[in-house]
Amino acid sequence: MNATPPAPATACYVYGVVPAGTPAPGDVEGVGDPPSPVTLVGYGRLAAVVSEIDPDRPLGTPRDLRGHARVLDVLAAARTAVLPFRFGSVVRDAAAVADELLAPHEQRFLAALQDLDGLAQFTVRGTYRQDEVLREIVDERADIARLREQIAALPEDAARYRRIQLGELVSQELTVRGQSDTEHLVRSLAPLAAETSHSDASPDEAVRAAFLVRHDRRKEFERVVEDLAAAWSERIELRLLGPLAPYDFASQIVDARGQEPWD
Repeated sequence: MNATPPAPATACYVYGVVPAGTPAPGDVEGVGDPPSPVTLVGYGRLAAVVSEIDPDRPLGTPRDLRGHARVLDVLAAARTAVLPFRFGSVVRDAAAVADELLAPHEQRFLAALQDLDGLAQFTVRGTYRQDEVLREIVDERADIARLREQIAALPEDAARYRRIQLGELVSQELTVRGQSDTEHLVRSLAPLAAETSHSDASPDEAVRAAFLVRHDRRKEFERVVEDLAAAWSERIELRLLGPLAPYDFASQIVDARGQEPWD
């Protein structure tokens, strides 16, 4: 009777791919509890950024998520072209990283890294200053203003349905304003970016958009964001995040070369 081989003690967590010769990011904690040192596994002109993890420990804690992003963003801040992998990418061991991940996709990964060379992602997020934007809505929407007056004149129980109706109308108006403000944000910043990506903001955000920016245009880009933040200061609190790994762009860049190997 054949004995069951023992389960591997560790596995390789893959953060992303960088050009060969990239220094491993030092003194940065990645995924795991406790995190193992972040190292590189090379193949030809590529290297995968990895660390060892316990394969029996489930991933997905906030600490894991932060560690994944931290490793990639340290590379981006060092102006390294980096192709980020999705959170949770695990390969059996270092040999499998080289032979099964890097080798079959070497040319597509190299092409994607070339596309990303000299670029980093900057994400702009904004939240509405609720009191100010609600004043705008009431001033500009007569139907909402009338409904508020009706609610104020009714007893609490009698006003329940109208309160629900008011909440729906305000929510719809916030969505419309968010779309308009996002379009304005993108129009203002797109000329300074190689690529842009935006979608509907989350319920607690007014705007959200991501931009791939060349390192030599970073200061100009940041200056325009500062100008927008000043212009919107009374109604939107704007935040600039970056330089980041190109999370919002990596998939479309690799898609252009074929199916994503980490799907």
